[in-house]
Amino acid sequence: MKPASHKQRRRPAARLAALAALAAALAPAAPAQAPAHPPSDKPMTRIEERAFGALPDGTPVKLFTLRNAHGMTAKIMSYGATVTEWRVPDRQGRAANILLGADNLEQYVKGFPAAAAVIGRFANRIARARFTLDGVEYQLAANNGRNHLHGGRKGFASVVWEAKALPVQPHAAAVQFTYLSRDGEEGYPGNLEVTVTYTLNDDNELRLDYRATTDKATPVNLTNHAYFNLAGSGTVHDQVLWLAAGHYTVADSELIPTGEIAGVRGTPLDFTRPAAIGARIDQLKPALNGYDHNFVLDKSDTAPALCARATDPASGRVLEAFTTEPGMQLYTGNHLNGGAQGVDGVAYPHHGGFCLETQHYPDCVNQPKFPSPILRPGQTFKSTTVFKCSAR
Repeated sequence: MKPASHKQRRRPAARLAALAALAAALAPAAPAQAPAHPPSDKPMTRIEERAFGALPDGTPVKLFTLRNAHGMTAKIMSYGATVTEWRVPDRQGRAANILLGADNLEQYVKGFPAAAAVIGRFANRIARARFTLDGVEYQLAANNGRNHLHGGRKGFASVVWEAKALPVQPHAAAVQFTYLSRDGEEGYPGNLEVTVTYTLNDDNELRLDYRATTDKATPVNLTNHAYFNLAGSGTVHDQVLWLAAGHYTVADSELIPTGEIAGVRGTPLDFTRPAAIGARIDQLKPALNGYDHNFVLDKSDTAPALCARATDPASGRVLEAFTTEPGMQLYTGNHLNGGAQGVDGVAYPHHGGFCLETQHYPDCVNQPKFPSPILRPGQTFKSTTVFKCSAR
């Protein structure tokens, strides 16, 4: 067979090249890629500390900013050991502040109505502002009608705590607050030394660890009064809530427990199946203008257990709460009226936030059938609550 000439050998190759060029021309253009940024040699700053003003008497207040690897930031100040912001991404990665708060100290000192502060020495209500312990009756400040609420006229929410940043861990940052509540403060017995540690980790958890010791028997019931709004603004009516609570403590017209524990089934308090917060809120009227109820959590041990899950369908943000406490007060910002202006200039309307106050039951110091809040010398009060965020 006659060997092919040089031109003949090139024809198939030329045809293939032409076809490849035609295919390339007809193919859709690939999206432009952003130029790669050179890797930064500067590590993420997980915790920062700065001055946040001073009280009228000159006492300085500190503000700490905690960050994690997923774009979350939490700001906590030493006045009231208060969380002022918690910025959390939505399903699109857009961050918003999901916790009602103000961006300046002055508003808090004047009485900001939605402070995410630590509440103590006793969260919630004590009937008639008094209790008897070891045969001695103690009279407390009556700051809620004739009853005692959230530790008294000042309480832990309105004092400056000692504060320090803890050593940064590979996947977490923490700040610790300490306060000594003197014997006789607000009428309570004993010198109570309290420590609250906030930790923000890369599991998107904001963890609150409470510790307390005393030199004299005293009731202790600590919580954080954070108001959440997973949308970042507006009301929380459309946000969906699930609670691990089949029972609640029945209360009288002053919100003091009667001692009865009743089932939630068939009432507007039934969140054992997820329901929009606003779906049945009007059924609580006229007795109440929203939720302000203590739920008995379905838990059998002292480990932090899942007790609540809230979801914002619009943004996809999800908040889960875990706690070692036996109860949780659900409150829906019934007193808010739009007058308070918070972070980013957001106004907080009626029902503009919901609280998940993990705690012992209200008035448990006077209710022998409720879990006891009494702490004695040599014992250590320990409590943990974890708020975990995600998006879907």
